Formats: sequence, C-alpha cells, structure tokens
Amino acid sequence: MSSMPPARFEAEPRGGAATIGKAVKVVGQIFSREDLYVDGEVEGTVEALEHKLTIGPNGTVRATIKAREVVALGAIHGNVEATDKIEIRKDAKLTGDIRTARIIIEDGAYFKGSIDIVKPEPVKAPAKPQASAPAAQASPVASAPAATNASEIKR
Repeated sequence: MSSMPPARFEAEPRGGAATIGKAVKVVGQIFSREDLYVDGEVEGTVEALEHKLTIGPNGTVRATIKAREVVALGAIHGNVEATDKIEIRKDAKLTGDIRTARIIIEDGAYFKGSIDIVKPEPVKAPAKPQASAPAAQASPVASAPAATNASEIKR
C-alpha cells in the first residue's frame, strides 16, 4: 500500500480542453477560446481570458499570462493576471508578478514576485436609454417655440 496521498490534480486535462503536450514547444502568441492544458514549453504570451489555463507538471512557460483562472503545477517565468484565481501547487515554481482576485499557494511551492489582489468589478445594470430618449426628443420640440417667441420679441 502506498503512503503517498492521492493526487489532487488531474494528470490529463478533462474533455473540452486544448492540450500542448510535453514534446511540444511553442514560441509566439497563444489565444485560446477554451480551457488550455500546457505540459510542454511555451515562450511569448498566453491569453485565455474567459477560460482556465493549467500548466502541467512537465510544463515550462516563459510568457505573460492572462486568463480567468491559472493552475500552476510546473514552472512559470513571467507576469500572471487572472480575473478569478491563481493556484500555485506544491511542486510548482512561479517567478513573476501576480494580479488576481484570489490566490492559493500550497506548502512547498516556490514563488518570487509581487502579488496584487484586486476586487472583481461588480456587474452594473445597463442604464435604461428609453427613459432618457423621450426627454431628449421633448426638449428640442419645447425649445423650438421658445426660440420663435424670442425672435418675435426682438422685433
């Protein structure tokens, strides 16, 4: 029987996630419209603004990262911005500045940089343009007779 606790991370991504395997190296920009699992090497920028980015245990990322959620199991060298949260797991290494709403750093993880915790912006209800539109239409009509009356007074 193993004395190792069961792994809390997924060794392979769930269905629906794009994968960069451990034998793949990407240099450039990555823009993802789905969850992304990186177990290879990436240099440049990675953006998954509305999705989860997972750096696998074999992954090495030297990039600026912007995502909804970032889970680091491997190595990241660069600034990371996550609108929801960042998790740095026990064997991960992150060197760079972090900007996020929530952060989890497990015991044993390596982190060097600064952390900026930002509160998520509350969703504002859109202003009702219908209420202001009739008032805008009424004012030119109301001011037009006043202008003709003013010109009649000057005569």
